[in-house]
Amino acid sequence: MLKLKFSNGDEMPAIGLGTWKSGKGEVGEAVKTAIRNGYRHIDCAATYGNEAEIGEALAEIFKEGKVKREDLWITSKLWNNAHLKEDVIPALKITLKDLQLEYLDLYLIHWPVAFKPGVAFPQSNDEYLSLDEAPIIDTWNKMLEARDLGLSKHVGVSNFSIPRLEELIEDSPEPPEMNQIELHPFLQQHKMLEFCSRNNIHLTAYSPLGSGDRSSAMKASNEPSLLENSTIVQIAKKHGASPAQVLIKWHLIRGTAVIPKSTTPQRIIENLGSAGVSLTEDELHKISELDKHYRYVTGEFFVTKGNSYSNIYDEDDYKEK
Repeated sequence: MLKLKFSNGDEMPAIGLGTWKSGKGEVGEAVKTAIRNGYRHIDCAATYGNEAEIGEALAEIFKEGKVKREDLWITSKLWNNAHLKEDVIPALKITLKDLQLEYLDLYLIHWPVAFKPGVAFPQSNDEYLSLDEAPIIDTWNKMLEARDLGLSKHVGVSNFSIPRLEELIEDSPEPPEMNQIELHPFLQQHKMLEFCSRNNIHLTAYSPLGSGDRSSAMKASNEPSLLENSTIVQIAKKHGASPAQVLIKWHLIRGTAVIPKSTTPQRIIENLGSAGVSLTEDELHKISELDKHYRYVTGEFFVTKGNSYSNIYDEDDYKEK
């Protein structure tokens, strides 16, 4: 199994179980199935609303005695309503309580977006904070403090564009160790991959299979399917693999982590088996031609009239060539 190595020698398994959209009553079983079948990386977030159930599952796993806490890599994320300096560490402590853990392996700023404290998701512009009111560097410094306190071994960001990363690198002596972003053959982000490689920032790919189970409100009427793409399907058939396994293996070849979500035992096991799939140079070339800079997660849900988050990915400032 490919692992991503951090500067202190810690290693993160490249394939993790994603838990976004995994509902109550099913996410705990998914986590237990994953760990019992070889997963050692679980990706969580406070806003997913399921960390307490994941915590119960982890406690059950540890009680069985076959897997110890130090065997697992657990990631979680700071939600947008806890960006103020005084709110970062308390939010992390709530996540630790819910997950029944003493520390995380990785804690990420979920978005470069700030809500007012107590707002789960803004319905109007006055429920947001601007980045002048809640500067990212202030939030980041508290993330570093949380790490220094031993609450998380590593810290990073999620959904940060290259301009946002550049600002953080310029403002802080310690850049993020991870950027978790949407990545897949329709959104290959070569320049992001190159930038992060140059700056010793690891990448984790979310929505690697196209996130087809998103709510209808988040979907475009004519969005393309990764799992049904003819190129991916043909390559999968050639190798006796599933389209999902081909997509996941593509990420491993690129050197990024990948966190496919599933609550179906067979698919959870199948996804981890992606590591054993081999792709030829010709097949990789065919996959490279699928890039269309298509986002499934557009960020448009942050747009309300008059706010400053209408261009969350800085697409006007930085275009993929």
